[in-house]
Amino acid sequence: MADDDKDQEKPKGSMVTKILLFGVLPLMTAIVLVVGGLFAAGMLPAGGGGDHAAVAEGQDSDDEEGDGHGSENMPAIYIPIDPAFVVNFASQGRARFLQITVEVMTRDPKVPEHVEQHLPVIRNNLMLLFSSQTYDSVSTLEGKETLREEALAVIQQVLEDETGDPGVEAVYFTSFVMQ
Repeated sequence: MADDDKDQEKPKGSMVTKILLFGVLPLMTAIVLVVGGLFAAGMLPAGGGGDHAAVAEGQDSDDEEGDGHGSENMPAIYIPIDPAFVVNFASQGRARFLQITVEVMTRDPKVPEHVEQHLPVIRNNLMLLFSSQTYDSVSTLEGKETLREEALAVIQQVLEDETGDPGVEAVYFTSFVMQ
């Protein structure tokens, strides 16, 4: 009789395991796959209700409209003014030479085209500025910095006159050789 009880319990436990294994588990897997597929396809909103999505959409629309101040978040664009400038100037009766390689920085993607278009005027005005320097004035760090600021003003003035926008934020001397 003890053997009969064991035989009856074994099939009963085995039947429940089979139902769970072959019935409920595949059904749950199918539900998870369908819901995951709908979510991935964008047919279901992100979790947490619609409030978060509405806030995020509102923030995105504000950023897209912009208020004209988005340029400070744009990456810097460096524009070389090639070839390097070579000017001579007199210093204590000796001929001296100055070679300067100039690059300008902007964040506006339209400015490189404007610089290229007005490059002859920019080069002319920079050449006049550089050749008017004295050896003593540009031999110090302060003198170089002053010259850099004056070069920025010259370029901004040309672009302002020609396009209505100074466009350039900074001027850099990437090479500065005096002899």
